[in-house]
Amino acid sequence: MLFSDAKPALLVLADGTSFQGWSFGATGTTIGEVVFNTGMTGYQEVLTDPSYEGQIVTFTYPELGNTGVNPDDEESIRPHVRGAIAKNICYRPSNWRSTESLPDYLKRHHIIGIYGIDTRALTRKIRATGAMNGAISTEVLDPADLLLQVQRAPSMAGLNLVRGVTTQKVYEWADPTESSWEFRPTLDSATGEQLTVVAIDFGIKRNILRRLASYGCRVIVVPADTPPEEILKFNPDGIFLSNGPGDPAAVTEGIETARALLESEKPMFGICMGHQILGLSLGGETFKLKFGHRGLNQPCGLHQRVEITSQNHGFAIDADSLPNSDVEITHLNLNDRTVAGLRHKSLPLFSVQYHPEASPGPHDADYLFDNFVQSMREHRQQRAG
Repeated sequence: MLFSDAKPALLVLADGTSFQGWSFGATGTTIGEVVFNTGMTGYQEVLTDPSYEGQIVTFTYPELGNTGVNPDDEESIRPHVRGAIAKNICYRPSNWRSTESLPDYLKRHHIIGIYGIDTRALTRKIRATGAMNGAISTEVLDPADLLLQVQRAPSMAGLNLVRGVTTQKVYEWADPTESSWEFRPTLDSATGEQLTVVAIDFGIKRNILRRLASYGCRVIVVPADTPPEEILKFNPDGIFLSNGPGDPAAVTEGIETARALLESEKPMFGICMGHQILGLSLGGETFKLKFGHRGLNQPCGLHQRVEITSQNHGFAIDADSLPNSDVEITHLNLNDRTVAGLRHKSLPLFSVQYHPEASPGPHDADYLFDNFVQSMREHRQQRAG
């Protein structure tokens, strides 16, 4: 599409900064927290990741939509972003897996986008001043008028967005990673007696469920507000705490549930928000990062080992708030030294701030699913012995 054929659009940030561009996807007005993702690929997985609920995502890679979209790459049932920001948009994708163009896909799902703006300048703005609310509009093209709407929107800090993305009913997930995409053809832990995992859904990604199934687990997914006694009725071998959107400290029911489940001494594994929920249940505190970590090449590690990781979060655990007598920090984000992993010193509990299932991203940390399975097997043997 030529610029001359495109509909004008306006982006306004909470500090009054504005960018004029062109519309793609749906039309109207949308408001959310403006963040950026540095990944060079995987835009469909980003758009459908429930952790982006309430956010407008700036894609720093300059070309968006070249490979179109397809049903297999969705991480949930729908896009969760409030809006999308891009430098250039492709309306005629070229890829054998493509079933629809990105603009048509977003229009069908009522997601508003803006392109043709300087995404480098916008990213530098967010890095310098921090993530902030903003709005994209195709109907309000006066920056002052749109700014008034942005200023009425609540801050991400203190928001519990999990209620809008968690499952409403219990279900089982059985589909593993497709054989054509399986990067570990021999999974030793997938053999033997099947283990039952209850996954608490704070906004879970499908590829997390696929990895658990690939490692031989029976996966039961439950809503975020499921009481601990109901979870234990499934007699799980392990409990998984999923990723999710918003402020983890505001998800009080999840923190209380995790704290109560500690008494069961069952193996627990948390990813992203699940990592933060577990840290909060152990007595830690969280804080909002200036602009968050969102991309596919975040280095994490400790003790001479580095993993390149996929991340998507705007909050982190305060290292000084963790009880040193009980909790050990296992990974740090090597860019800013924030907590990226922890484990309990006596209970079979561990968590990471990043996404070992990637999708998109590297597979350096997939071994963590194997660690979880081995922990469950050891716990089962201890109970049997």
